[in-house]
Amino acid sequence: MIQNQWLQKFNPSVSKYLLLALAGLMWSTVGLLLGSMAFTWLTQPVPDGAIILAGLGMVMALAANRFQFSSLARKNINRILAYPSKACLFAFQAWKGYAIIAVMMTGGMWLRNSLIPKPYLAVVYLAIGGALLLASFNYYARLATQFASKPTAEPAG
Repeated sequence: MIQNQWLQKFNPSVSKYLLLALAGLMWSTVGLLLGSMAFTWLTQPVPDGAIILAGLGMVMALAANRFQFSSLARKNINRILAYPSKACLFAFQAWKGYAIIAVMMTGGMWLRNSLIPKPYLAVVYLAIGGALLLASFNYYARLATQFASKPTAEPAG
């Protein structure tokens, strides 16, 4: 019991609604970062077929969002909303998700340093970045509905 109280002092607990916002911001930020890298690779110098590669990346982003990332975001949203009113700041992502993030970051660094031409990598980066960005809107939409459904206090008087 004493150990649990001691650990509780170091648990940065925040509102589960802040966790929704943090998760959405993380997904948006990473999506925009990957998209901006892809855009840079497709425009300096402009390779032949850059428009086709960009279009392919965007189509893949829509498909990845539709069939994978949105459902993953909704699952994460439901997990966050199942918490009590406050939870650990780092709970905006499941613990297993942190391992997946580490693998994805390592894979991204390996790809960037590989011999694969950057315009072709741009397709993958656009697909993943676009899917992350699109899926992040699930967090914002759920956050908006959570606040819209909260009853407002009656004015005093």
